[in-house]
Amino acid sequence: MGRGRVTLKRIENKINRQVTFSKRRSGLLKKAHEISVLCDADVGLIVFSTKGKLCEYATDSAMERILERYERYSYTEMQLTSTHNESQGSWNLEHAKLKARIESLQKTQRHFMGEELDSLSMKELQNLEQQLDMALKHIRLRKNQVMLESISQLQKKDKELLDQNNFLSKQIKEMEKEVGQHDVEHQSHEMIASFQLGICDTYNGGQAGGADGEVEENPRQVQGQASTSGMPPWMIQHMNK
Repeated sequence: MGRGRVTLKRIENKINRQVTFSKRRSGLLKKAHEISVLCDADVGLIVFSTKGKLCEYATDSAMERILERYERYSYTEMQLTSTHNESQGSWNLEHAKLKARIESLQKTQRHFMGEELDSLSMKELQNLEQQLDMALKHIRLRKNQVMLESISQLQKKDKELLDQNNFLSKQIKEMEKEVGQHDVEHQSHEMIASFQLGICDTYNGGQAGGADGEVEENPRQVQGQASTSGMPPWMIQHMNK
């Protein structure tokens, strides 16, 4: 038969209670030593008996160092808990303020839209009307400012386009002037060339003569002169004989 499960409750028999304390104390000290050696942990154990007798165990017998470390940790933990609670309370207060502010703004917005006006008094309605008038004035001023800025930009753009148009027109006129001057020079060269060619033809026709060095007249030239003088062809032929 194995050992049954022990019910955790105070042992009423004083002797049995003392014996159990001695046995469990020894086992507890042994376990504290084992965990400090096996796990390289700092262990501090303090036990007071019912008669007030102290029983302790500390790793490397450094109970003061362990207690000091415990106090620092407890103080830090307490400070963090206090800061967290204060921060949580501050955030809750800030949330309540923001929620009330949002509700007030939404209510004002509905009033501006002409809704839920039944609960407003005469003075509140007058204040609301003044606020709307001021808002309309600001809106009109801003609208006029935007219109003036737009007109100014359009005028500036129109001036730039006009200057660009004038510049292009000037360039076109200069190009037309250059093209016209080039055509005049070309026609002048053609007239000079044709005139020189006519002179050369006349000179070559006049140099054709007989053996005695006299220059013979060109029949074509004589016929041309006769035709210009109005003489009949038979007279020209008779004169040539």
